[in-house]
Amino acid sequence: MLLFGGGSVVAEHLGVDTGIVALIIALVPIWIALIDRVLLRSAPLGMRVVVGLIGGFGGAAVLVGGQVAGHVTVLGLLVTVVASLSWACGSLYQRSAPIAAIRCSRAACSSSGGIAIGLVALFAGQFRELHPSQVSRESALALLYLIVFGSLLTLSCYLWLLRVARTSLVSTYAHVNPVVAVLLGWLVLHEPITGQILVAVAVILASVALIVSAAGAARDGSSGEDRRTKAEAEIGFEG
Repeated sequence: MLLFGGGSVVAEHLGVDTGIVALIIALVPIWIALIDRVLLRSAPLGMRVVVGLIGGFGGAAVLVGGQVAGHVTVLGLLVTVVASLSWACGSLYQRSAPIAAIRCSRAACSSSGGIAIGLVALFAGQFRELHPSQVSRESALALLYLIVFGSLLTLSCYLWLLRVARTSLVSTYAHVNPVVAVLLGWLVLHEPITGQILVAVAVILASVALIVSAAGAARDGSSGEDRRTKAEAEIGFEG
């Protein structure tokens, strides 16, 4: 199910505005909370977590609001929603999945996702416009960075965190990612930061702080240290 998270790329190719895709992906923490509470009958989230989830999504909406051009296709919108839901379902499954399934998922998401997106690009005819001689050194290094740090390392950390920390806490990455993107745009590309962006960032950070401050970062059933030791031994994070 985590594999279908790459559907956001397909949705953009189908004509969905990037801002709308980012906003739907920001629903992932809410999907996780609703599925966990309603379908899996987990313990109540607590008021701080609920307020934090809603506030985080609201902040993300304000943050990407200026980037939404209003262009959307029904198929693209459906693909984006399915992608966010599948990522939420896959995340909930991974927190208690057998270790063999986790290792398989880590390998599958890292390789199959790229292959699937590559096939979409192939059928869309995008490879005809690709000329390796025109790829700059900076672009090649950026691609390598995304493969190693943006995919392999981060995915491994994400799967590990799902087993040792509260799922609602781990899922806040979907709210923090747009903030990081805006700050990097300001730092690297000298993009302007408006008052609207500052308000949105403040709301998102406050919402994440609420979720973090909720009682206990570790998942119920054992201490965070015990789960961390077990996960490190099982998944391969020793040392």
